[in-house]
Amino acid sequence: MKILLPPSETKREGGDGSPLDVSALALPDLAPQRNAVIDALIALADDEDSARRVLKLSERQRGDVAHNRALRSAPTMPAVDRYTGVLFDALDAASLSTASRRWLDAHVWIHSAPFGPVAALDAIPTYRLAAGTALPGVAPLRRHWADPTTTAIAADAPAFVLDLRSEAYAALGQVPGAVSSAYVRVVTEQGRALNHFNKKSKGLLVRALAEDRPRLGSLRALQRWAQAHDVVLRDGKVPGEVELVVAD
Repeated sequence: MKILLPPSETKREGGDGSPLDVSALALPDLAPQRNAVIDALIALADDEDSARRVLKLSERQRGDVAHNRALRSAPTMPAVDRYTGVLFDALDAASLSTASRRWLDAHVWIHSAPFGPVAALDAIPTYRLAAGTALPGVAPLRRHWADPTTTAIAADAPAFVLDLRSEAYAALGQVPGAVSSAYVRVVTEQGRALNHFNKKSKGLLVRALAEDRPRLGSLRALQRWAQAHDVVLRDGKVPGEVELVVAD
């Protein structure tokens, strides 16, 4: 099983890892797309005013332009530790055992805008780029990433993919139809979609999986695991979707 997570706009700075090695990232066939976006971000950062306008940054966020300028030279840290925010705070990967972190690395892809899907322990620098940004020098990100990402996932041939991404990031590369998958929506028992608890619930689900480290190859196997762990994961109203049910 593979789990697709969205990234977070907020990130930890710094790190003690070597500079970015694109060739070492998961799904290596995406190297051309990764290099194109990285180079475009670095070029954009040469003009701070243009970069702030394109990236929609305030004066207080001008440091993010410097982060982009240093994408190929800045220190790195594991992707699952780089991101902060509600989902990653709930996942709290830093407090997991070594075995659980290895499980995350084997089973979780975090889908970033500049790097595409990366493994949980792939080493990345801090950056600023959202899925909807119109980045000079490359095609619209949806067009730039969609087909290559879908092809790369197909080549990896996971038995099953649990898609926890937001719709904006899912648009950067759908799970191929030949791969069994389920897209997760967080709802109340009455079926009402939740916004506030959406990311937190996804983070807690992934943490529970990492702590238990199951071997799951299908949606039904995942649902059996969920039932045994007091997690409500029911069939969705739309084919290909499942509902993660949480208390209102």
